[in-house]
Formats: sequence, C-alpha cells, structure tokens
Amino acid sequence: MAYYLEIDVSTLYNWRKHKPNLYRIIMLGFKFDEVLEQSKKNYDYLSDLEQNLQDEIARFK
Repeated sequence: MAYYLEIDVSTLYNWRKHKPNLYRIIMLGFKFDEVLEQSKKNYDYLSDLEQNLQDEIARFK
C-alpha cells in the first residue's frame, strides 16, 4: 500500500498510530476498489450466464 501511495512504510505506520481516522479512510478506499473490482467481475459473470440461458431457450423454441 505504501508503494501504491508513494510513501514510506513508516509514514503509513505513523498514520495508523497517530492519525487513525486518516488511516481508516485510506483503508476504506483500498477496500472500496477491491469491492468494485469484484462487483464488475460478478456483473460480467451474470451477464454471460444470462446470455447462455437465453441462447439455450432460443435453441428449444
């Protein structure tokens, strides 16, 4: 995380120790990015599943 933020690891540690709200906001931002990426993958998966189901239904008509 420190590399991504372009800061020293000790800076991140100090924020965690002395500025817990700042650290919390940063961690929430990382978690948000992670959840957003997973949501995109789930959407793509469900879209593919829907298309496959519609293709199957069309074959039997």
